[in-house]
Amino acid sequence: MNDGASSISVAVRVRPFSAKEQLQLSSTYGVGPVLFNSDGSATSSTPQPSRPMPINNNPGCMRKVLKVLDERILVFDPPESNAVASFQPKSALPMMGKKVKDIRFCFDRVFDEDCGQEEVYDGSAKELVGHVMNGFHSTVFAYGATGCGKTHTISGSETQPGIVFLIMKDLFARIGAKSDDTDFSLSVSYLEIYNETIRDLLEPEKGALQLRESNGTATPANLSTKEPKDAFDVVEWITLGNQNRTVNATEANATSSRSHAVLRVTVTQKPKAGGLTDTQQSATLSVIDLAGSERASVTKNKGDRLIEGANINRSLLALGNCINALCDPRKRGHVPYRDSKLTRLLKQSLGGNCKTVMIVCVSPSSAHYDETHNTLQYANRAKEIKTKAIRNVISVDRHVAQYCQQIMQQAEQIELLKKQLADKGSYFDPQPRSHQL
Repeated sequence: MNDGASSISVAVRVRPFSAKEQLQLSSTYGVGPVLFNSDGSATSSTPQPSRPMPINNNPGCMRKVLKVLDERILVFDPPESNAVASFQPKSALPMMGKKVKDIRFCFDRVFDEDCGQEEVYDGSAKELVGHVMNGFHSTVFAYGATGCGKTHTISGSETQPGIVFLIMKDLFARIGAKSDDTDFSLSVSYLEIYNETIRDLLEPEKGALQLRESNGTATPANLSTKEPKDAFDVVEWITLGNQNRTVNATEANATSSRSHAVLRVTVTQKPKAGGLTDTQQSATLSVIDLAGSERASVTKNKGDRLIEGANINRSLLALGNCINALCDPRKRGHVPYRDSKLTRLLKQSLGGNCKTVMIVCVSPSSAHYDETHNTLQYANRAKEIKTKAIRNVISVDRHVAQYCQQIMQQAEQIELLKKQLADKGSYFDPQPRSHQL
């Protein structure tokens, strides 16, 4: 069944200021102190004209560069967030370095700093559970600069569970509601792409895994799978996998993810009351935590960290090139999926048979001015990608031997239903009862 062409759903999440950034919001620059509220507006004396404050990023003066207007629109670098811009006439702005950008972006959903994990999940990835139950491949991935909250959004914590736990909880709830008339089987795999090498996070002793392509889909060879009984099994395996994931400290983030992590949950279902044709649906739900794009000048990386950052940026550049090729109607030919193992794995999610949600994590701080601007432009292009999702249904005519097996299963089902009715005391009483009027 064809569900028609649809765009990738793009949501933007603005993280709160960190404790360190909160301290830098109130800073001294020049002769007189200039204090800033959370919205970036000045609350005290005007900066000295002899030393005008830069409009863009300056480590000595941090300000808020994002303003959320509503659930779909945000403004990058609004004039009112800059103290100098608010005190100077518009004609004076070009004389003070770069102009205030004041760019409006419209996305499928925008979450401000006050939105919690469940609100983000409800407004972005929750719809994918229904798609998977209906047999459509689905993907949710988090993108953004390092230190902007991607891993927190995907994995969360014990007190604030992320999208992985919430999506699995919903999935098992829906499976439980349909288990009376449908048989389900689930399998889970978890891998990372580190320096263009694929590693199994559930069995890291396997070493590097090679990609194998079949029917246009890339799959790592010998990747281990597990069969969960509930959502807590999946969370436990992810916690175990994250302990094996490559994480190191940088100047921008004390626990920076140095690899891309991919969780895949395959859901197969078939009706218990089958007919002459054995029909089953199989759909894969992918949850991807991308490593953050970064600049060496910001992270101050050296040695191995510098090499890691270069490989991260190279794979994200390949992803950006694929998005550009998919969005440009003039380039309907080659899409460079093979430039990176990340893009080979995401081929189906970006331009193939899949329902996709992209959660873009950004920082409101001027310390991430350029990274935030580039990330929003990146996300704005991704909205133009069109995918064509098809329900994945397999129908196979039964062999004669399977009819006997089906009859036995139906007999067992009938006996089970009879027992349930008897336990509830709802059998029909054939003896007529006399009614006294």
